[in-house]
Amino acid sequence: MAAYCRQRRNHLLSEFSFWSSIAIFIIVYALIIGEQFHRMTVALTGGLLMLLTGFISQETALKEAIDFNTLGLLIGMMLLVTITRRTGVFEAIAIWAAHITGGYPLRLLALLSLITALASAFLDNVTTVLLTVPITLTLTDKLEINPLPFLISEIIASNIGGTATLIGDPPNIMIGSAAGLDFNSFLLQLAPISLLILLVTIGLLLLIYRQELQTTEENRLALLALNYRDEIKDQALLRKSLAVLSLTILAFMLHGTLHLESATVALTGAVVLLLISREEPEDVLLHVEWPTIFFFIGLFVLVGGLKATGVISALAKWSLTLTQGDILQTSLLVLWVSAIASAFIDNIPFVATMIPLLKEMGQLGGLALDPVWWSLALGACLGGNGTLIGASANVIVAGIAEKNGVLLSFRTYFKVAFPLMLVSILLSHLYIWLRYF
Repeated sequence: MAAYCRQRRNHLLSEFSFWSSIAIFIIVYALIIGEQFHRMTVALTGGLLMLLTGFISQETALKEAIDFNTLGLLIGMMLLVTITRRTGVFEAIAIWAAHITGGYPLRLLALLSLITALASAFLDNVTTVLLTVPITLTLTDKLEINPLPFLISEIIASNIGGTATLIGDPPNIMIGSAAGLDFNSFLLQLAPISLLILLVTIGLLLLIYRQELQTTEENRLALLALNYRDEIKDQALLRKSLAVLSLTILAFMLHGTLHLESATVALTGAVVLLLISREEPEDVLLHVEWPTIFFFIGLFVLVGGLKATGVISALAKWSLTLTQGDILQTSLLVLWVSAIASAFIDNIPFVATMIPLLKEMGQLGGLALDPVWWSLALGACLGGNGTLIGASANVIVAGIAEKNGVLLSFRTYFKVAFPLMLVSILLSHLYIWLRYF
């Protein structure tokens, strides 16, 4: 009887933790959408509630929930970009891009989106937007136009580009490792659909913003009159910065061979540049987007609480039981559930939960899971475009914009990006069906 009572009590406590953690997540998310409080404060509050209620322990949060690799990567790249920006190279690139496009805003939006997507395929999304957003803000300031269409377009392009390769997005790295899929496999299977989605998305963005992106002939000609070489302020620092940045990017591409995590690569690059540039560390650290860093810490703990109470696992299992072993239904369901889930929670813990469940299903049913792996990759990576907190790059861009006096709100982003995300998943749905079945 006593054993039954203990079992019953544990079951009730587990149920309470399950539903309470969902309630905390919904309230936090509602507050982020409402934008009455800063998103960093809300995310930290949610994370602390998970700790205070005991849904996740501090030790588990530090060891498992908080992803140091992501945080170290963010901080390292922010330091690198801060020092590099002092050379004036971003302003020079901006003026070069303006000359290429004739200074016409819509052409600029298309060019910057293409550059962002291409770079994101071979770098991580965060590094890419850290490099392109300063260029974008310089251009829109000189043309006296609204930077939000450019920032939204670059977020979306970075996540689409990151979908195309093994190293473009963390979920792809996790899937490749678990399923034994190499760089060429991702390139052959996901690059074609990623390119199609990118072209369709850019076309739709140009249609959406065709009336809004207008500048005066005076501003356009004034921009074209500038010489990009005149923007370089410190040639010596530029050479040092470009050398370190190039080596860091090369190390990113070879990090698997070097057996180094991306955070180690980024922080090493930052420290080397601090040493050889002799910039004042305190001054450089002031330019790190600390509110964004702490937002991620709060979000990691919040999602860690959902994982610890079994919410994410329950969602994954529920999705798989609906298909009853049919590989086509499983592939398409995984695609859509991954996309919707990744728009609202971090895609890394979701993918981490899905991988063992998919592998177990394949072993039990003797199923060839290749289409399912590609569905998971497409859904998790592209789904991150759905909301402003769906992927790391989204939050970084919003943070940089806010620091430069530009408010990219949750609602402003959502009403443009979420429908475009659904279009991308619909195209992925057709691709999976036609190519593999």
